[in-house]
Amino acid sequence: MRLPRSAGVAGILALALMVSACGSNRFERGVTGGAIGTAAGAGVMAIAGGPVLAGAAAGAVGGAAIGALTNECQIDLGPQRPNGC
Repeated sequence: MRLPRSAGVAGILALALMVSACGSNRFERGVTGGAIGTAAGAGVMAIAGGPVLAGAAAGAVGGAAIGALTNECQIDLGPQRPNGC
């Protein structure tokens, strides 16, 4: 059975959100968020049939911005939460 295209796109977006912006400071979170956003954007556009480079660029900008503008206390990491959160 083949999944509809929208299910694939939703799966990639969900995966990108689950692993976005790993790091303990703004620089690390911005870099990892940008890298994950690049991969997610390219993957979504590849599935959707659009321009892959445009998707990668948009994902990179969005991921880097989200990573740099959030801190590690804003995401519930469960028992691994850093001290002071």
